[in-house]
Amino acid sequence: MQRVCFQLQVRPDRMAEYRERHTAVWPEMLQALASTGWHNYSLFLREDGLLIGYVETPSIDEARAGMARTEVNGRWQAEMAEFFVDLGDQQPDQGFLVLEEVFHLEDQLAGHEQSTTQAHDTEPHSTPEEEDVR
Repeated sequence: MQRVCFQLQVRPDRMAEYRERHTAVWPEMLQALASTGWHNYSLFLREDGLLIGYVETPSIDEARAGMARTEVNGRWQAEMAEFFVDLGDQQPDQGFLVLEEVFHLEDQLAGHEQSTTQAHDTEPHSTPEEEDVR
């Protein structure tokens, strides 16, 4: 499962309406997101308009393509485009900047546990008789 973090910039004069729109996302949009692979999806908005999104998905490319095939996404993106700066001619779901993940706790813990287990498994094991001699 990919963990994807992305950024967009909301126009300062549209932030209140942007927040309001996301308190009541259309049910068919919610269903389309879920059915096209957008899981554990969250948006975070800073007071200057910096928007950070986070989603877990088998493939962000497939999730985006799946949404592009839905009618509801076309309507939603058309309405949302006016809230953002610097998108050019792209829709918000195609124009966001994907950020590089540089740390994930569970991956590091799993890697540490695996290397500890492997090191322990390769250590020579003594028999109880050898332990008595020591």
